[in-house]
Amino acid sequence: MKAIIQRVMQASVTVDGEVINSIGKGLCVLVGITRKDKAGEMDYLAKKIVNIRLWDDEVNGKKWDKSVKDLGYEILCISQFTLALEMKGNKPDFHDAMNPEYSEPFYNDFLDLMRSMYKPEKVKGGVFGGYMQIHIQNDGPITIPLDTPSSLQDPNFLLKQERKQEAARKRDQRSKNNSESKNSDKKSSTVTSQEPPSEIQETSDSLKNVSLSQEET
Repeated sequence: MKAIIQRVMQASVTVDGEVINSIGKGLCVLVGITRKDKAGEMDYLAKKIVNIRLWDDEVNGKKWDKSVKDLGYEILCISQFTLALEMKGNKPDFHDAMNPEYSEPFYNDFLDLMRSMYKPEKVKGGVFGGYMQIHIQNDGPITIPLDTPSSLQDPNFLLKQERKQEAARKRDQRSKNNSESKNSDKKSSTVTSQEPPSEIQETSDSLKNVSLSQEET
């Protein structure tokens, strides 16, 4: 997958003079879907768009420190098959673009994935395959071209990633269990140390009885 990510003050998509969707501050993303794209690329790109840090932190002055998600801004994502091109002389060739029969559900799934990673109402789209006018007020200007890594096209890549994630989850669980076990041992040790041994308790009781007898005498 290929994407052009633009930081915007506002953006909108119009079809036949009618505004279909619009956003205020946030990101306008043009996304190109190729024939080789798989779910792994969709996941990679969605996470990048939601988490890419293109704004400064106005509180501490850090540059490039806040994402659209951090600031509660919006995303307008438009399917753009012309990004999946090869040049043949001076003529663009789009044979590498995914067939519309498959790319439309792929695009819709991509929008749904971003919505699941963020707030559904903050992620908007265009009209797939439609003739649109995109109105963009680029803020900066800041424009980031982004391609998914070629390694994601390896059918074994997702399996490897899943194994790594599973191993990481198991490590976290073991660490959590060990931590809980140590805390439990500490509590048990504390309770034991606070309880006097039975012999000491008996001696203490005897001394109290002797003291009381002397007072009565």
